Amino acid sequence: MVVAIVAIAAVASVVRAKYGIVRRHRGEELVQRGPDPEAERLRAEVKALKERVAVLERLATDSGSALEREFDKLRERD
Repeated sequence: MVVAIVAIAAVASVVRAKYGIVRRHRGEELVQRGPDPEAERLRAEVKALKERVAVLERLATDSGSALEREFDKLRERD
């Protein structure tokens, strides 16, 4: 009987975690978390930084003439 109660409680906590439901103040109220705007902003910033790093890696590994063309493209873009 005790094992069944523990199993039910464990399954319930996993389901709550999956759907983003948290308890406040000892179960007084259940609140569903929405998307975090700060996390979305950080994801976009990381994506932009990864793109910049990819460009820099490509510039560092290209030959001399290709490097000059890439610099010219970047200057024109800004």
